[in-house]
Amino acid sequence: MPVDHIDPKDLAAVIAGYEVVDLTVPLAENLPGHWPTHVPFQRKIYNWYEPRPDQIQPLHAFRGPYYTAFLTLDEHCGTHIDAPCHMIPPPESGLPAAGEWGNVTLDKVDLTRMMGPAAVIDVTELKDTGDEGVSPEITAEHVERWEREHGRLKGAEVVLFRSDWDAHYKPMPEGGAYGADPFLRGKGPGWPAPGISCIDLLVDRGCMTLGLDGVSVGGVHDPVPAHHHGLGKGMLFIELLANLKKMPPRGAFFVYLPLHILGGSAGPGRAVGFVPRHLSA
Repeated sequence: MPVDHIDPKDLAAVIAGYEVVDLTVPLAENLPGHWPTHVPFQRKIYNWYEPRPDQIQPLHAFRGPYYTAFLTLDEHCGTHIDAPCHMIPPPESGLPAAGEWGNVTLDKVDLTRMMGPAAVIDVTELKDTGDEGVSPEITAEHVERWEREHGRLKGAEVVLFRSDWDAHYKPMPEGGAYGADPFLRGKGPGWPAPGISCIDLLVDRGCMTLGLDGVSVGGVHDPVPAHHHGLGKGMLFIELLANLKKMPPRGAFFVYLPLHILGGSAGPGRAVGFVPRHLSA
């Protein structure tokens, strides 16, 4: 039946058969949601219901009796999607890795590419393993092993790598293990990240949207090659996901909706999974 003939009541009944799982990390000033060398997340109260001069940061009511705050938000802060232009310069720049995908900013990415059936690949065996300051590699073999059990990947699927790295997403200083410690200090292993062979296999399968619950698709020891290789082929990367342990290997539907930023290199937003209730944990 064509979509425009579906009764909204029928659609509501379908949605009621699913559990909506939040796959997004929360943001706060004491959480490690920003890339270690980027501007940290900041949230400051701009207007309060009434003046409160007794606070460390005095609260004002200049604009009226309501509550609002302003944010300092890096485009790559929290759960976000990388547009191809993030690491691919435009072709006329003459810079290394330049290409046509460098013209594709966030606002030019079709929203339908950010949603689809979810293929959740468990690589939790890699979490907290390997050398300090180095990300263990997610290889093509990890994907092929999953395919032997769950079937071959399909082009419409969004591939999500579950490592449970989000267990490190805690208030600082403990949250340093999430990204700052391995990246800035070489302390502890990094998040599991896909290698070139893995990215090539996904492209071969037609799976052009990749997500993971680590800090970056690029490894902590060298984040550039994976970005050049994947974004240069038109892939989309969704990073800093959470709660992938609540998603089945197959059968759920993934949706990501970023802020609509004109010319953006990336977009923070909200990721959710629609899990059939009979498959929910």
